[in-house]
Amino acid sequence: MTATLNKENIIGQPIDRVDARRKVSGAAPYPSDFDLPGQVYAALISSTVAAGRITRIDRSAAEAAPGVLAVLTYDNAPTLADPPTNALGSTMRRPLKDDRILHYGQHIGIVVATTRAQALAAAELVEVDYAVEEPVLDMDDPRARVEDNPFGMETSRGDVVAALADADVTVDSTYTIGAETNSPLGLFTTVASWQGGRLVVHDTTQAPSFMRKALAVMFGVPEESVRLLIPFLGGGFGAGLRLWSHTVLTALAARVLDRPVKLVLSRPQMFTSVGHRAASRQRIRLGARSDGRLVAIDHDALAANGIGDNLPSPIVAGTPSAYACDNLATHERRVHLNIPYTGFMRAPGAIEEHFALESALDELAGRLGVDPVDVRLRNYADVHPESGKPWSSKALRECIEVGAEQFGWSSRDPAPRSTHDGDWLVGQGMAAATFEFYALDCDVRLTIDRGGNAILRSAATDIGTGTYTITAQLVAELLGIEVERVRVEIGDTDQPQAPQSGGSGLAGALAAAVQDAAGALTERLARLDGRPGESFASLLDRHGLDELSANGHSDLAAAAEDSDVAPAGAFGAAYVEVGVDEDLGLVRVRRLVSVIDGGRVFNRKTARSQAIGGAVMGIGAALLEEAAYDPNDGRVANGTFGDYLVPVNADVPDIDVTFVGEPDTFNPTGSKGLGEIGIVCIPPAIGNAVFHATGRRVRDLPITLDKML
Repeated sequence: MTATLNKENIIGQPIDRVDARRKVSGAAPYPSDFDLPGQVYAALISSTVAAGRITRIDRSAAEAAPGVLAVLTYDNAPTLADPPTNALGSTMRRPLKDDRILHYGQHIGIVVATTRAQALAAAELVEVDYAVEEPVLDMDDPRARVEDNPFGMETSRGDVVAALADADVTVDSTYTIGAETNSPLGLFTTVASWQGGRLVVHDTTQAPSFMRKALAVMFGVPEESVRLLIPFLGGGFGAGLRLWSHTVLTALAARVLDRPVKLVLSRPQMFTSVGHRAASRQRIRLGARSDGRLVAIDHDALAANGIGDNLPSPIVAGTPSAYACDNLATHERRVHLNIPYTGFMRAPGAIEEHFALESALDELAGRLGVDPVDVRLRNYADVHPESGKPWSSKALRECIEVGAEQFGWSSRDPAPRSTHDGDWLVGQGMAAATFEFYALDCDVRLTIDRGGNAILRSAATDIGTGTYTITAQLVAELLGIEVERVRVEIGDTDQPQAPQSGGSGLAGALAAAVQDAAGALTERLARLDGRPGESFASLLDRHGLDELSANGHSDLAAAAEDSDVAPAGAFGAAYVEVGVDEDLGLVRVRRLVSVIDGGRVFNRKTARSQAIGGAVMGIGAALLEEAAYDPNDGRVANGTFGDYLVPVNADVPDIDVTFVGEPDTFNPTGSKGLGEIGIVCIPPAIGNAVFHATGRRVRDLPITLDKML
């Protein structure tokens, strides 16, 4: 039996978060809130050079310091196995593997003491000598190792060379983006303990099921002997999608001492320990006819990675499906530098791709004398450009048109530098966004108890996006009960496995599994021969049952392989007005309209919050955020919130969010994911608005004062 969703019932309603009271009262436990009996504290020893080898480590002063229980380094720590590759195609170098130094801030040891202050003080007493090598820090350094097509994402259709040669108008531009860090407010924390041979970890992770597997492999224990507990995460923005060395080292220390160990990263360590958006350079070549129709797209991307890292940088992955164009080629390269490992950051690859492609389209519109909106509509992809299949849903045209209407685009004077407001130049820009479909398999268990309450269990996490709430709404609607009667138990790997919270794929995968479980549970309840109007509580009581459960499963990625439609991700369009101080070069966002097609929206309040949060992060990426590496030693020179600028209230205008489109036909619940689409087209829309205001095309993010003067 299939449980069905009504078009207008509980789903879609902007109900308050079911976990809101716990959060505002301080009762929601985040990783840093956990303290265990007998717990001790850890601090990391970090490299102060970017390249070379350790020639000497003297632990004696640290080991003799007050309260110190252990000092573990590569030459005295137990050997671990190498970690497995995760579902996103990456792995990590085993911590304390050898004496080799690959980046500044690399974890080369861990100190454990009775108090955190003692551990931090003792870590400073460890003496380390290095055979220092000159680090490779520049993407153009001839010593840097460059890989071509490292992830198999290069594509080609038609004849790009011939099409560019025959085009009426061409654009050939290069766009660069600096390294950007995720910078959540909450410091990443690990609390690890070994309980009767079982490793129990509270950790700031967005991928608990993978973490369980990885830690089991590294410590040589069965998966069931590892338990990850993450009831609440707080901010991650992708930083929690990889297994990081500080987590492994904390678990290792706990095993060595047979005591619970807690480690909290410092703010500077957050810049070197949990990844960042890779610095990148892209060359876009566009060819078009005089009527604005694209005849060629050639997209080349180069992204920086740490030496020995294999993290995918899917910058060109979305280009082939963005617009209708018969001749297209994409090229992707990776360069290895002595920098901290990169990580996933909200809309990884997509934000870089869209900054280049949507800026280049704006440049093309200018050369053609065509409105930027019209250029995008003239090249609208009615079917998936690669497969030729119809989209499972697509309201990008509506996003563009509704956004233009709400923004008042038709009244815009297209000439650059045409509008002033006192000393400020005023510009307006727009960009569109296509986000790729993504999903992994997911399992849940749904239970009805004798009290008539439903319990949904899964290892999925809520990273602040509202997973608890939308899941409760789904269960309530599918079973026909009140939301207050639904309890959601997630963030525990003892529950059925779930994919990571990332790639805008969790909500769709989890929802489809919930619907499958609700159908199976409804079928089991029906076999109990219920009476008309009888409640679940009465039915179970009459049959002497304390509870009734059913499992649910979804595997949308597998289903996509045999589908007659092209499963669609979310679509969006952004319209932005900026003011630029002509004398000082200051850029301020004055208005922002975001229109999104995310399929069926489960909760319009939490969805709007996601769109606003994405837009704010987009403002940061466009105007403020860049990690600065010292060119001499690779140190992150601005690794504090006093130096690394993020948007604050004064940087953010009122953000107008509108949702359009219909439920998706591929996902049984109609959803498409909303976590990342809100950020994707904000930087190019801002960049295009800056050009309209000033006549200056800035092709390097962030757009800072020095680039405007």
